[in-house]
Amino acid sequence: MELTFRLADDGADLPALVALYDAAARWMQMNGIAQWKPGEKDADHFRRRRLDGEVWLAESAEHLVGAFELWWRDEPAWGPQPPEAGYVHRLMVNRDRAPAGTGRAMLAHAERRTAEAGRAWSRLDCVSSNPRLRTYYEAAGYTVVGEQPFKEGAGGSKYAVTLLEKRLAF
Repeated sequence: MELTFRLADDGADLPALVALYDAAARWMQMNGIAQWKPGEKDADHFRRRRLDGEVWLAESAEHLVGAFELWWRDEPAWGPQPPEAGYVHRLMVNRDRAPAGTGRAMLAHAERRTAEAGRAWSRLDCVSSNPRLRTYYEAAGYTVVGEQPFKEGAGGSKYAVTLLEKRLAF
């Protein structure tokens, strides 16, 4: 599996990211996972994420096969924290084109980038009602460190999430 990674740009990458997100959201809905919804994230969402953090694309044979967001803070889920972690969000794969292991390769890339930024922890969250996803992250070396319940009108997640982290080796 030959994967390459590059930062997203504001050109053709934004519509491709929206399409990738929408396809992942449709897959979740078809599989009974109440989390993402098609049309929920538009080009402006990914443009804003690029201003606050990084949006990475994974490519194989010149095709977009996955993407993820890497944030440098995540107060809605984790509260105020010292600058010690990178926060992985919206890990998504193209289920028609992604080679096996693409998700793990993207996690590893996010962890390397976080360590390069001088941060000792990789953190992420997943919807609490999806034990299969939690198991996936635990198998990748992440440890559950808490829960963030859904709070109506609190400005955070639209669902309860499990908080996970992984200590990075420098």
